Amino acid sequence: MHNVATPLLGGAALYIGLIAGLFFNTRNISLFFPVIFGATSVFILGLVNDVTPLSARLRFLWQFLIALIVVCMGVHVDFVPKFYGKDILEALITAVWFVGITNAYNYLDGLDGLAAGSAAINLFCFSVILYMTGQYSLGLLAISLIASCIAFLPYNFQKRKMFLGEAGSTFLGFILAGIGLVGNWAGDSIVKISIPIVVLGVPIFDMIFTTIMRIKEGKVRNLVEWLQYGGKDHFHHYLVDLGLKPVGSVLFIYCVTLSLGISAIVISNGTAMEGFLGIIQASIILGMIGILIVMGKKHRNGEEVLTKP
Repeated sequence: MHNVATPLLGGAALYIGLIAGLFFNTRNISLFFPVIFGATSVFILGLVNDVTPLSARLRFLWQFLIALIVVCMGVHVDFVPKFYGKDILEALITAVWFVGITNAYNYLDGLDGLAAGSAAINLFCFSVILYMTGQYSLGLLAISLIASCIAFLPYNFQKRKMFLGEAGSTFLGFILAGIGLVGNWAGDSIVKISIPIVVLGVPIFDMIFTTIMRIKEGKVRNLVEWLQYGGKDHFHHYLVDLGLKPVGSVLFIYCVTLSLGISAIVISNGTAMEGFLGIIQASIILGMIGILIVMGKKHRNGEEVLTKP
């Protein structure tokens, strides 16, 4: 969306801020060290890509490998019923979760302040639940990254701005995916799964919605094309096309993100049924937004056809 060359070292600022925050939180760092290791690796990969662009396929393979290493270090989902291939299936689900959220946040980084501000809201909602459940070390990690995001935002919004770059957006995505797995959100497995899904509902929705629209419009036909495709067809781009200013689109997504986060906080002490209903509620809200965007796009295209000479 920008018209001039812009520095891409915002991600480095976020990373340094988080590492600095860890000096106040060294006692239980072993609890989330695998996530820090994986996020650092993804950050370095993104930084290399920002300097010398790498192919989408190569970045995807490296991200998947990093995710598998983090799984081997002990971070993985634990809700699959016991059977012969339980460990393999859980490893694959975890790797897909890490790579999916990592890239979903990269895709979300399309307007000034969108990725960093959304991450701050996501982290705030996570930190509230972590405080309520006494998980102070992981909560302090989240707060450190909130501070980094908030400190970065003025430099992302001003005229002489700086971008996160792929190093920053993928770093944020990996950290959020990791917190979603490491946090002990509830005793009930359904609630434990539903909370990170609801909190991260917007980037998940953006990836699913964009993929569906690209397939429907024939823009991508396979995984490689999907990885390589880049365009102004994400959630935030559609909002701008429908008439919202970029800042208005960002604020709109902030509100949706916060509303989903509040729902996650409410269901954190709930039952399995409440966790399931929380996912259904988030799906309905985001589905309605998707329908309105598609209908608005059709209406706008129809008006453009009618006004052509």
